[in-house]
Amino acid sequence: MIRPQQTRLHRQVALQGERLRNWAENPWRRFSLVLITGFGAFFFGGAVGTLTGALSYLDPLAALIVVVPIELSIRCRRWLLQRPQDRLTLQLLDAGRIGLLYGLLQEGFKLL
Repeated sequence: MIRPQQTRLHRQVALQGERLRNWAENPWRRFSLVLITGFGAFFFGGAVGTLTGALSYLDPLAALIVVVPIELSIRCRRWLLQRPQDRLTLQLLDAGRIGLLYGLLQEGFKLL
């Protein structure tokens, strides 16, 4: 198997996760990053709920758009729990999942 060339761009992209982890060692930065992720997912959940409520014929597609990321995040969460050194990714994943569910739930109550 031919190994891809190690370019500068390839190395920079590979280091982004480590740089983010180092940047988020400060508790306030970590908290703000988790909060931004949660609010972004909340906005996305609200947008999905609003669009499907307005159009009312995309309900199965919207359910698929919401269920697939939630199921993937649950499966990734099990894998991330086994890696004790990588808690930032786990916190971001949980915040995104909770924000998405809460935004969708809130839009569902609005549409009742």
